[in-house]
Amino acid sequence: MESLLGELRQALGRRYVMERPEELLVYEYDGSVERAAPQIVAVPANTEQVSSVVRIARKYGVSVVPRGAGTGLSGGAIPVRGGILMPLTRMNHILKIDPVERIAIVEPGVVNIDISKAAEPYGLRYVPDPSSQKACTIGGNVAENAGGPHCLAYGVTTNHVLGMETVLADGSVVWVGGRQHESTGYDLRGVLIGSEGTLAVTTKVVVRLQPLPEMVTTMLAIFADEDDASAAVSAIIGNGIVPAAIEMMDKLTIQAVEPAIHAGYPADAGAVLLVEVEGLRESVVEEAAEVQEICRASGASEVRVADDPAERERLWAGRKTALGALGRLAPSYYLLDGVVPRSRVMDALRRIREISLEYGLPIANVFHAGDGNLHPCILFDERIEDELRRSKEAGGAILRACIELGGALSGEHGVGLEKQEYMDLCFAEADLDAMARLNPGFGSGETFNPGKIFPSGASCVELLQHSAISRLGLDAFV
Repeated sequence: MESLLGELRQALGRRYVMERPEELLVYEYDGSVERAAPQIVAVPANTEQVSSVVRIARKYGVSVVPRGAGTGLSGGAIPVRGGILMPLTRMNHILKIDPVERIAIVEPGVVNIDISKAAEPYGLRYVPDPSSQKACTIGGNVAENAGGPHCLAYGVTTNHVLGMETVLADGSVVWVGGRQHESTGYDLRGVLIGSEGTLAVTTKVVVRLQPLPEMVTTMLAIFADEDDASAAVSAIIGNGIVPAAIEMMDKLTIQAVEPAIHAGYPADAGAVLLVEVEGLRESVVEEAAEVQEICRASGASEVRVADDPAERERLWAGRKTALGALGRLAPSYYLLDGVVPRSRVMDALRRIREISLEYGLPIANVFHAGDGNLHPCILFDERIEDELRRSKEAGGAILRACIELGGALSGEHGVGLEKQEYMDLCFAEADLDAMARLNPGFGSGETFNPGKIFPSGASCVELLQHSAISRLGLDAFV
């Protein structure tokens, strides 16, 4: 241990290598309900130092867990097997904004919203906007293939990343993808995005920038219940309109948000929709009028329109800060990330209400209604015996319901620790075996973020060994 610490400190400087319990404490959690402490925290400043940490870790047979801002919600950055936790937050430089090519080259520790701030003077922006965009970093977004409200029309992180500089398990530095929208050969960029730091460490990212829209109109549609709001969402998309965003908040969320943020949500509403359309002025005016008409026809008691930037910001503040506001109702929450087809949102919300009653825990719903990406938020008090366990069991029931309704385990938070035990609900053994073969292809072994994604925390190597034994028989010589 002392030799390992000595080499890390020589590579990074003593200040950026931590091993005392009080220093490690703040790194044992992310935004999920999981906890595990690393043995060492090493904070590199550049690609060369990342490579050095990886080489040193490999020499001593120690795993490395890359970490962004710690806002992840699936336990992806939790060091369940100890090892070296490697935050990339010192690597926080925007290296280039190219308004001609409409790209930005950034380091992984750059905060999401800062890319748009840097691009705004050129009339550009970076579209993916997780609710934590004022804190989350682009490296974490890449690892989890993060989304956000405006990904309904524009797509998630993988649709906006053109290339990445990465450090492999042997410490070598390679580029995948590039500066162009198209590239030849295997799409290794696509493989690494969403791999949750299990295959390589991202050290630079080339992202695609979009022009700022000519006009933006945000609408708040107020409904008596979730069913009418869900019907409005299906009707909007069914009429051929794909807004930039359609977000829904239920009554419990509104009751928490409005007293804290004063966003203008009626306290007696059963649900509200936040719908945003943007683009050329003529099309925005036309689509906004259609959306208002559809919402009223679907049962909206009122539709408020905000063209003014300050009013739009106020409406969005309620949505973006909803999770923090739920702290008014309970000291702890467990936020899920299931997906269902848009046509089954009503069925999913009914099942969530049943699960809430079954487990005796309130569940608030605030989510991306346009693409069926649900975010049920189970409210509990971890100081009360058994509430954390019941919260996890309720979460599992919700995830199973999403799969039964024809959906998926995750829309943007990733698998991490949270969903690994449910992977076999939607993937056969052959599917998991095929995924596991990526690890040897990258030479990662147990180097990067072990114990994630696959069921029972099994590593890719363990899954491959199990698969080989099951095919050849227990007495076979492999």
